[in-house]
Amino acid sequence: MKNWIVAMSMTAALFAMPVAHAAEVALAPFYQKVTQMKPKGPLGTVIAKEKIGTKIPGADAWRIAYISSDLFDRPTISTGLVIAPKGKPPKGGRPIVAWSHGTTGTAQNCGPSQVLDPAQDLNQYFLIGGTSWTDFGLPAATEFIKQGYVLVATDYQGLGGGGGKHHYGIAATNGRDLINSARAVGSMGLSGSSKKVAFYGWSQGGGSVVAAASSTAYIQQKNTAFDGMDVVGAVSMAPDALSGMIPKEALTDPAVASKTWQDMINIFADNIFNFSHFAMNVWAMDGTFPGIKMTDVFTADGAKTINAIQATKCMHPGADTYVFNVGSTYKQMYAPQPTNLQAFMKAIVDGSTPSDKPVAPMLVFWGDKDTVMPPIQSEIYQKQKCAIGGNVQRIHLPGASHFTTPGLAQPTFTQWIKDRFDGKPAPNGCPA
Repeated sequence: MKNWIVAMSMTAALFAMPVAHAAEVALAPFYQKVTQMKPKGPLGTVIAKEKIGTKIPGADAWRIAYISSDLFDRPTISTGLVIAPKGKPPKGGRPIVAWSHGTTGTAQNCGPSQVLDPAQDLNQYFLIGGTSWTDFGLPAATEFIKQGYVLVATDYQGLGGGGGKHHYGIAATNGRDLINSARAVGSMGLSGSSKKVAFYGWSQGGGSVVAAASSTAYIQQKNTAFDGMDVVGAVSMAPDALSGMIPKEALTDPAVASKTWQDMINIFADNIFNFSHFAMNVWAMDGTFPGIKMTDVFTADGAKTINAIQATKCMHPGADTYVFNVGSTYKQMYAPQPTNLQAFMKAIVDGSTPSDKPVAPMLVFWGDKDTVMPPIQSEIYQKQKCAIGGNVQRIHLPGASHFTTPGLAQPTFTQWIKDRFDGKPAPNGCPA
């Protein structure tokens, strides 16, 4: 009993302590320079690049910074990584494969291109063989280079390019960063005469892919740095596709909004690790959507703690910080009476997948052991997009967890992407 009282006293002291304003994180010179630049120029314009090494045979690699925009069409700067076969593109050009990464954090130093030796195959923190404090690299990068494709991996805005908070979990912004990363590669001349593009992504990046695939007007915009891209296919692994789980009544009925909010907490914040993702999403919405504040749903001290962590730490160190300082008492950070929940519901819908049908066939993977992104999200997504004429094939990976999904999906999606670039029609993936 005495130890329990001491623990509770320490927790109370933590929430009562004033949290100092978060200091700026340190950045390597390339990214420090980029944060001082203005987001001027057509979408996809490369405003900075730096040649880096890669161990992928027959490849060259660069860090880049390019012009993008958020879901409100506000100009932004995103950074990223480009890997291309050595030499000039062949006569028919090189197809572009654009990767959208999973959660790496929210601070400016959390972009995967910032790690040492980033130009390699996907390297996952949680798996045996992972060599860093974060996930980085691109799935099947070596294989795609052998096939003659040029690769690009966005970091997303706010993860190295300055410009305020990272729009974590706001797929409508992340998807635009993905689209503009493909434009950036095309503007560099690395794809030659080819306009073919395939998207692929996982987790947060899976949500980015489904958002990008339905951003029809944005893809078809003129006067970009690389007009006329031909998106031939999109692969989404364990995606964040939350908007389909929000009932329409939650936008207008306070009682439904309140119940939906509690359901989301029960599903997505059922333990301290998942809570760290949930807190990141709310942190991102505050400052992105007018009228939304963290203190609508968290206590004032809880909001200060979350801000101090998210502004300075990447995913796994941040999660460890929550575990060490908050632990099982994280629910004390919630406001006793949350407010403004209809606005939160609208922000989730507006920041998620656009209503258009996908511009190309979709391949969606889900694992039955995934406890981070419940597979019901992709099931609802498939039904909604098939109902309006989309072609969405959903593939079950037996025994796959959230973190083993990319590796288990790779043999299937590499062949599927090759078939799309070769002009083979995709089978109808919608349920009968």
